[in-house]
Amino acid sequence: MSAFEGILPAIVTPMNSDGSFHEEAFRKVMEFNIETGVHGLWIAGGTGESILLSDEENMRIASAAADQAGGRVNNIMHVGAPTTERAARLAEHAARAGVEAICCVPPFFYGRTHHAIAEHYRTVAAAADLPLFVYNLPQSTGVEITPELMRRIQDRVPQLRGLKHSSPVFPNVRNFAAMGLSCLVGNHQLMLPALTIGAVGCVDGPPIIAPEYWVKIWNAYRVGDLQRAETAQDRASRLWEALGACGGEFHSVAKAALSERLGIECGAARPPGTPMTEEQRKALRGIMEEQGLV
Repeated sequence: MSAFEGILPAIVTPMNSDGSFHEEAFRKVMEFNIETGVHGLWIAGGTGESILLSDEENMRIASAAADQAGGRVNNIMHVGAPTTERAARLAEHAARAGVEAICCVPPFFYGRTHHAIAEHYRTVAAAADLPLFVYNLPQSTGVEITPELMRRIQDRVPQLRGLKHSSPVFPNVRNFAAMGLSCLVGNHQLMLPALTIGAVGCVDGPPIIAPEYWVKIWNAYRVGDLQRAETAQDRASRLWEALGACGGEFHSVAKAALSERLGIECGAARPPGTPMTEEQRKALRGIMEEQGLV
């Protein structure tokens, strides 16, 4: 596959009861999404809790993802880390494992100059020689990827393909598209409006639970049926609003929903994240039954 567009759900990282990576569940979640018609998967990003995982765990996830997909969809593997050396090592491994592209948050915690950030991306991209997607998540990293910064990166990174834009600065979707970048919007509720101003797809966590809801938005928009796309967007947004209202932290809610839907326990958020209570999980199960998801 060559195109990086459409619905690329951000996959969770299922955990065993002892807190270790549950590879069987991970593969089952992947296969379910692939069979439902997604166009790719965003691996070990924010939804995948990558910064709470060891480098070895992230490498194991990359290998499992590439093997399970077998080239049927485009896997974009997150390799972001606080240091350039670690991020480059993860990128190099991801390429060897066989993923189709890499993504990377900017270096976080310490404030860095635009020059330093661009150099970070240059080194990481060179280690993999794969298409690179910048991961713009300023709410977590403290770094806003502006069009000005993106131009610096674009000038130094020939492998740059685009970005996941999870920033609340929504108008920049159009600005990034005008720069010739593939902009994947990182807000599932804004997928349709983002498509109308230049985005090429959506990457977010909620679609991993019910990918068919977001695939319908994409399919309707692609054939020019805006009314059907609007109806599908409203239905998808309402689904997550209902599931999220059950309470609990996002990662645990997503894993619990997948556990209910697929019949394999995906565990809870890695500490310091906390699991859902039994009362919350019962409410979640009820919503999923009402929606016909279990």
